Amino acid sequence: QVQVVESGGGLVQPGGSLRLSCAASESRFRISVMAWHRQAPGKQRELVATITNGDIRNYADSVKGRFTISRDSGRNTVYLEMNSLKPEDTAVYYCYMRVIGRSDYWGQGIQVTVSS
Repeated sequence: QVQVVESGGGLVQPGGSLRLSCAASESRFRISVMAWHRQAPGKQRELVATITNGDIRNYADSVKGRFTISRDSGRNTVYLEMNSLKPEDTAVYYCYMRVIGRSDYWGQGIQVTVSS
C-alpha cells in the first residue's frame, strides 16, 4: 500500500551534480530511518547514505565529502545531493524507508549514469 517513488536521476558528465528525491505516499507515517543504496551491474547492492529521525547522518567512505543526504519529515521525503560525480558512481540508486510500526519499504530504483 505504501509507495516509495524516486526521481531526479539521469546522465551527467564526470564532475557534474544530480539531486535525487524520494517521497513516500503516506505523510502521516512515522519514519525512523531513510537511506539511499545503489547497485551497479554485476555488483552487490551497497549502502550509500542514511539519515535517522534525529538527523544523524552516515555516509559510505566512497561518497563522503561529495554527497549530502537530507530529509523533510513532514513530507516523508529524503534527498541525496550528489556533487563531483565520478564514473564509479554509476548505478541504480534505491530509496529505503523504515516505517515505525510497519516495515521496510524500497523504491523501484532510479538510474544514475556518470559518463563523458
